[in-house]
Amino acid sequence: MLTVEAALSRILAAAPAPRREAVAVTDALGLHLSGPVLATMDLPPWANSAMDGFAVRAADTPGRLVVLETIAAGAVPRATVGAGTASRIMTGAPIPPGADAVVMIEDCTTEGDQVQVPGARPGQHVRARGSDVRAGAEVLAAGRRLGPGALGLWASFGHTQIAVYARPRGAVISTGDEVVQPGTALGPGHIYSSNNVTLAALVAEAGGVPVDLGNCLDDPAALHARFTDAARCADLVVSTGGVSVGDFDHVKDVLGAVDFWRVAMKPGKPLAFGRFGDRPFFGLPGNPVSCMVNFLQFVRPVVRTMLGDPSPFLPVVSATLTRPVRRAPGRVEFLRVRLSRDAAGTLWASPTGGHQGSGNVAGMADAHGFALLDATRTEVSGDVSVQVFDGAYDARESAGYTWGTQPDADPRRCC
Repeated sequence: MLTVEAALSRILAAAPAPRREAVAVTDALGLHLSGPVLATMDLPPWANSAMDGFAVRAADTPGRLVVLETIAAGAVPRATVGAGTASRIMTGAPIPPGADAVVMIEDCTTEGDQVQVPGARPGQHVRARGSDVRAGAEVLAAGRRLGPGALGLWASFGHTQIAVYARPRGAVISTGDEVVQPGTALGPGHIYSSNNVTLAALVAEAGGVPVDLGNCLDDPAALHARFTDAARCADLVVSTGGVSVGDFDHVKDVLGAVDFWRVAMKPGKPLAFGRFGDRPFFGLPGNPVSCMVNFLQFVRPVVRTMLGDPSPFLPVVSATLTRPVRRAPGRVEFLRVRLSRDAAGTLWASPTGGHQGSGNVAGMADAHGFALLDATRTEVSGDVSVQVFDGAYDARESAGYTWGTQPDADPRRCC
């Protein structure tokens, strides 16, 4: 069996390159830049006031000055500020010719068309042209994840489009004669397909666009037709079920040329990875927890890589198990745990659910992450590394790392 590291390495080596596209700035939140962003103009484009007040010549202060006009934000100054004069000015309005400072309105006393101002220094409360950004400067590096601040900066240059790596479309297919879609009546021997909902949500959470193609019967011709449809409408294909060695497990046979692995991990040992046409194809186990574990370990990093994310792996934190865990050696184990911090600051990892079976969906729903248990150990206690998959948990203190190394190792990789 392949190790988790080896399987992930082979999968990432076959991951498609990110696809570039231009999208509306309003649709680019969370995407990654496909190239560096250069300032196309000075910011601010002209000197303006940082305060409501009076634009003056600093050399004339302190003193009593004649008020020439009021300059509102969006207006253009009509008069030049000369000796003994000032212009009332609002925040953001252009600094009038001749003025080199602004005195806050609350520090001044007005009497008719005159104003008494205190002393000022040149440049006081004046935003100089280009003081924020100079035209031609690189303001955002290639690969940068676009947050609200970065998008606002780009919009400050007047642009409505931005060049990013496209969100990959992920087709989701469940397989099995026993599976029916939620909303329909259960017949004898049937179960509801929760994996479609879960996988579509995981694709979306990873930053992709889910395409739910429903359930397909355990029939080679039907599977081939459904996979063909998926390859036409998506950038990658994810199926669930039919990848083990049962009489009705046809997925790997339909794929044909496929790396079919048994990965040394628990849960989620069966995994089919290959290509259908020119699309990456992941055949995940049908057991709900195994399906989720495999997606998070192998599919999610590919989605993030296709998004241009330079750090496509889940974060990892160090925590202390609340109780010892006994286990059979031989495979890496992804133990579902819930994280909590006590008053002393210790981060605790509590195993969830009554057991850790691959069908224990409730335990998965309650978990924040996976405690990563080494394949060689029969009993684990004390400190463990926890891979955090619940976005609601604050993992800012985390550091990603390669399986089997210490948390201060290569921060670009984790298992």
